[in-house]
Amino acid sequence: MRVGVDLGGTKIAAIALDADGAVVGEARRPAPRDDYRATVEALADIVAEVERQAGARGSIGIGMPGSISPVTGRIQNSNSVWLNGTPFAEDVQAALARPARFANDADCFALSEATDGAGAGASSVFGAILGTGCGGGIVVGGRLLAGPNRSAGEWGHSPLPWPVSEEYPGPICWCGRRGCLETWVSGTGMQMDHAARTGEALAADQIVARAPTDPSARETLERHLSRLARALAVIVNTIDPDVIVLGGGLSQMPHLYDRLPDTMRPHIFAAAPLVTVRPPRHGDASGVRGAARLWRLDETG
Repeated sequence: MRVGVDLGGTKIAAIALDADGAVVGEARRPAPRDDYRATVEALADIVAEVERQAGARGSIGIGMPGSISPVTGRIQNSNSVWLNGTPFAEDVQAALARPARFANDADCFALSEATDGAGAGASSVFGAILGTGCGGGIVVGGRLLAGPNRSAGEWGHSPLPWPVSEEYPGPICWCGRRGCLETWVSGTGMQMDHAARTGEALAADQIVARAPTDPSARETLERHLSRLARALAVIVNTIDPDVIVLGGGLSQMPHLYDRLPDTMRPHIFAAAPLVTVRPPRHGDASGVRGAARLWRLDETG
């Protein structure tokens, strides 16, 4: 059995999968905020809960915001900033009393969709999270690409490419830089852009709902489409994935699949660009399913 845990900014989800990939335990609860010790305890508690449901112990994979620095062994680059600089992996494994594997939450999403989701069978998959924040993961040959800095796929903290004058230097990101993709193509970025143009404080789903009858909402979606297309075109120019799978709340916007490939093509360095963009097969369960798959079946005993 394999247990996966998805630690988000607002919720923790866990799942237990048997050898056939069937769900045999499942739980969800609010995530503690600004409380490191409570976060560690909540992870141990939710693992115990799904293992009670399943009636067995399993391997444990944990998807989280940020990553573990290979230099210090501590958390880096997490937008759940109370985790940064902590010996998170060490403390969680002590609370669990066994080993666990850890990966960025976007990496887990990409691994899930590449294994048995929208990218199944593809030799390379880029998973792009478009939610409260913006993250990415790269799977090649069925395996996650992590890199020596454990930062592969962190496109959310790259600058917006080919900016027009009104997009430069861009908003200040929580990471301290200006103009990061996270400030433009995430749900939060869309909300900020709409508010800056119209003075209306609307959530992303409200902007989408208004678009058919509200010109200002349509314009916001058009700007977002252009920025996302430019951002993903750079991914194609860099790693040329067979499939791009979108995740997060904005992945539910149907116009992205109708229009995004054609909007990307002028920015792709190829004569006749082939672009495949798909919605996730497992929806918001992909992160937790990918975390479980940080262990392969032949490693779980």
